[in-house]
Amino acid sequence: MSDTIGTMFGFLGGTIVSVETGYRVLQHPNPHRVYQRLSEAKWFLALRWCEQFSHPAGILNHEGELSFYNEASLRIGSERFLPIPYRKPIFEHCLSLEVGEISTYAIPSCNGSSAAIFEVFSLDVDPRFGRVVVVQRL
Repeated sequence: MSDTIGTMFGFLGGTIVSVETGYRVLQHPNPHRVYQRLSEAKWFLALRWCEQFSHPAGILNHEGELSFYNEASLRIGSERFLPIPYRKPIFEHCLSLEVGEISTYAIPSCNGSSAAIFEVFSLDVDPRFGRVVVVQRL
């Protein structure tokens, strides 16, 4: 079997190429890695997108849980990065937006300091599980 290129498109700053045997991500460290499902290739790029930042970033699912968060979020803790009571409201806020439309969301501070500001947008990574929301603290 040859890996003839079929379709090529961009996703979160990366490039996915369809080949006879599946999907390749040009930015993957293993150039021979082929994903069987398009959603797996998209998920890899979504994780890579979060990992590029030195400030906290993560992926929020429809249940209000962080499916993934980067090293900066790990250092401060997921609850401090994105408090649990605000996760579902952020997700619901993004449902009112077009897929990929970027918005900001502010979480008020309880101790009188300035609010935490987040950049948020939704993605359709895998139709089996619905939308996810990418969140990064500004």
